[in-house]
Amino acid sequence: MSFKRIIPCLDTTVDESGKPLVVKGVEFEGLRYAGDPLSLAKKYDSQGADEIIFLDITASIEKRRTMLNVVREVSQSISVPLGVGGGISSIEEFKQTIEAGAAKVSMNTAAVKTPSLVRLVSSRFGNSRTVVAIDCKSRTQGVEERTSLSLPDGKSVWYEVVILGGRQPTGLDAVEWAKKVQELGAGEILLTSKDRDGTKMGYDLTITRAIAEAVDIPIIASGGVGEPEHMCEAFRDAKADACLAASIFHYDEYTIAQVKEYLREQGIPVKT
Repeated sequence: MSFKRIIPCLDTTVDESGKPLVVKGVEFEGLRYAGDPLSLAKKYDSQGADEIIFLDITASIEKRRTMLNVVREVSQSISVPLGVGGGISSIEEFKQTIEAGAAKVSMNTAAVKTPSLVRLVSSRFGNSRTVVAIDCKSRTQGVEERTSLSLPDGKSVWYEVVILGGRQPTGLDAVEWAKKVQELGAGEILLTSKDRDGTKMGYDLTITRAIAEAVDIPIIASGGVGEPEHMCEAFRDAKADACLAASIFHYDEYTIAQVKEYLREQGIPVKT
């Protein structure tokens, strides 16, 4: 049986003194404090998380390295795999992140700017450790030339890949880009709909399902979860392999155990 995974996410930045802070916003903006990464990681480990993802969300825009000291401290303090992303733009940085304790490393901006990097790190470290994060936003203009998808209200849209923390559009079609990164050797896709991020309206099932059906590698759904039912929808209706969540866990609206109990009741296979 293939178990579905529940993955808490630590969106992390640094304050003026360089102290790491876990934050959460809406559509990548209006960030508010949620805790410190080490304490939250330990909490989620004890609650039964299947993995934990640490994303240094301002590393790329600030043109600095990922916080390897924090990665090292967190990885040594938990028993589940740690995924790490943010600001990783070379094979050497990928290597150093693995050496700091990351089980998987994700790239977003660097993958778009240098697609060959995905092939390089996959060849050297294996596709199971190579994750490409795809942040995207729905567009109504230019649908005729892109992968046209229908929203529940019948509107036709396509999804554009955005980078640098969602600030920069790329012109890339998210579905076609997903196919490309699989071809390059990515072993997993972390998919975030900017439209849904932090809204608690539920995952964007349209793009999640479209990409899950377009590729053979696992898809982590991200952006918009507000209640356990949203995870059930992502697994059942959008064919996601894992669900990422932040706010509902950070602010103790639900525990991971409560979410897993609900999913089991709905017939979704999850680990105890």
